[in-house]
Amino acid sequence: MSLLFKIGFLEISIVNMIDIALVAALLYQVYKLLKGSVAIKIFLGFLSIYLIYLLVRALRMELLSSILGQFMGVGVIAAIIIFAPEIRKFLLLIGRSSFLSNDNIWKDLLFFWKKRENGTFNISPIVDASKILAGSNTGALIVISKSTELKFYAESGDILDAELSKRLLISIFNKYSPLHDGAVIIHNGKIKAARCILPVTEREVPAQFGLRHRAAIGMSEATDAIVLVVSEETGQLSITKNGKVLHNMSFQEIRETINDYLNNEEVDSRFEDIQEYELKKKRKLAMTSKT
Repeated sequence: MSLLFKIGFLEISIVNMIDIALVAALLYQVYKLLKGSVAIKIFLGFLSIYLIYLLVRALRMELLSSILGQFMGVGVIAAIIIFAPEIRKFLLLIGRSSFLSNDNIWKDLLFFWKKRENGTFNISPIVDASKILAGSNTGALIVISKSTELKFYAESGDILDAELSKRLLISIFNKYSPLHDGAVIIHNGKIKAARCILPVTEREVPAQFGLRHRAAIGMSEATDAIVLVVSEETGQLSITKNGKVLHNMSFQEIRETINDYLNNEEVDSRFEDIQEYELKKKRKLAMTSKT
């Protein structure tokens, strides 16, 4: 183990630096995952107690170290119980970013000599239907997935496996249709299911975002899909991805974003974090009130 430098009695090696960097990166990712939720305060509380425990143990305060040591031993089990939803979300995040999450991975490995089919399809029915739905202030929730069929979420609704068409989407989201209450899942140019139940985000979102937007954000947090939302109140269109949102989009922006997503182009940088969006909105209101 090669020594880099010494600080008093501490000997710092390359392995120590790598260890510190990995722990810092892990803590940063955990902070990003918990940011905006109530769990972040609990996490900071646990972290503070652990740092105090390390300090008193280094100072050899035996009694306090023993008490905090017992607490930390039970605290691991308590943390697993308290942070169960966040741990599940973290594992989903790892699973969806893994190449093994692709349903076609085994086909690609077994039949590597065959050319892989393009995951893109004609999205004009989605854009055309969203124009009509937005014009009539008809709420809609459309999940578009490029990697998996999202069977778990599709099975929560009614399986259709129908060809994608504008008329079918409009019929599904018609206010008098029995299928309108819920989300539509689209994969590989087909409407896989309708009336699907989506996970609702546990993060704090602006008051202007209703249940549809909360479900869209929650679905984009749990999967790598993008979700198109048509607001029933305003008729405005939004897209969510990775827990972030693009709000009040034009139909051309909708087309470009979905096409770029299906073509595996980088679109994440276009989306805004919910908290950042709220801050920008407050700044705009403050500037208009001054003028």
